[in-house]
Amino acid sequence: MTTELTILLVEDDLPMQLGCQQALQLAGLRVQAVDRVEAALKLLAPGFAGVVVTDMRLPGADGLSLVRACRDMEPELPVIMITGHGDVSLAVEAMRSGAYDFIPKPFSPETLVEVVRRALDKRALTLEVAALKQALARQAGGATRLVGRSPQMRAVRALIERVAGSDVDVLVRGETGTGKELVAQALHELSGRAKGPLVALNCGGLPDTLLDSELFGHEPGAFTGAAKRRIGKIEHAHKGTLFLDEVESMPMPVQVKLLRVLQDRVIERLGSNERVQVDCRVIAATKDDLLARSRDGSFRADLVYRLNVVTIELPPLRERREDIPLLLEHFLLLAASRYGLPMPELGEAQRRALLAHDWPGNVRELRNVADSLVLGVPGGVLGDAGAPADGPTLAQAVEDFERGLIREALRRHGGHLGRSAQALKVPKTTLADKLRKYGLNAQAGSD
Repeated sequence: MTTELTILLVEDDLPMQLGCQQALQLAGLRVQAVDRVEAALKLLAPGFAGVVVTDMRLPGADGLSLVRACRDMEPELPVIMITGHGDVSLAVEAMRSGAYDFIPKPFSPETLVEVVRRALDKRALTLEVAALKQALARQAGGATRLVGRSPQMRAVRALIERVAGSDVDVLVRGETGTGKELVAQALHELSGRAKGPLVALNCGGLPDTLLDSELFGHEPGAFTGAAKRRIGKIEHAHKGTLFLDEVESMPMPVQVKLLRVLQDRVIERLGSNERVQVDCRVIAATKDDLLARSRDGSFRADLVYRLNVVTIELPPLRERREDIPLLLEHFLLLAASRYGLPMPELGEAQRRALLAHDWPGNVRELRNVADSLVLGVPGGVLGDAGAPADGPTLAQAVEDFERGLIREALRRHGGHLGRSAQALKVPKTTLADKLRKYGLNAQAGSD
């Protein structure tokens, strides 16, 4: 998504402007260049799909005024400041005024591209969260509920939109908690059957003796306790969609009857010889490999082939970790709205813990964590103190130690970059890179 965003470059020095533009374009990024603040402001509006890179010293209004104008228009719009040798104090002022980052001259093309890419990633996430908020406000349904910008989730949404309009039966496969029921809802809501019922049944949640009756219904006296006619789930789904979850747990005798329904769209209620025509689409979900189950004899092979005309594979969360920040924002929004509480601010250690976790419970587990965070009782994945339950990794501990040393050096030397670098025995440019990495301001080493 970052390649779809635009970089608005504000630079009046033509050779510098062309050099920056070329470096960004060679990295596959989209750039629009202007030479003054007044021209940039005409191109900016709330929700601008991109980031701003501006020189500090410009004819007319300077870069600092552009930072402040962007902050007033939309505080979350990233603005990157390019500063000269003697502009450290101005760079600090820009950061205080809301700049995302600053790049001191001279800089390499690689440095520019790296900083801009980080800003683009942040902007992409901000825009997607805003879209989620709008979708929540509209109570949007369909494939919009399948949150994620990973290639896997884009492919899932594209496949859903491609097959939703047909009446083809669908098999949804994925681990527990990956969102199989959401796929069924999306297929139903995007189909011509959306005005009909979506009838769901968990095949693993009922004893074998009751599953038959739940699916096909029964007549009075069909078995002990059957006092009146009952319409089964399949018949109830007429003109709509039938969703069968955990279909792998369906007993063999019921599998035989379901196969007939899929082939002929006809049922017979228990205790009746009357054939009832049904018009419903069947979506089955499983966490198992049904072909492997058919080879070991625990699932009918002919039913597998009848069910998986179209198969939608849902990836586990550990295989699409880039979706975790967006999913977390989504679930925090939902939880805050549901409980009437503010959204919590997450620390860097908490975010690292969430990204490092394996998520055996997948998206469902992440949703539970979001609920806990909104309620103020993290624990679990985050540990009681909001850090990983097993403690920080070696790399995290080293980063925390280095951050503390830098902060202390800046405080001792009044935020002076050169003296702090000398005390730490590192080049000033290296220290500036570390400040950006750890989100520190030179002024007194504050965050």
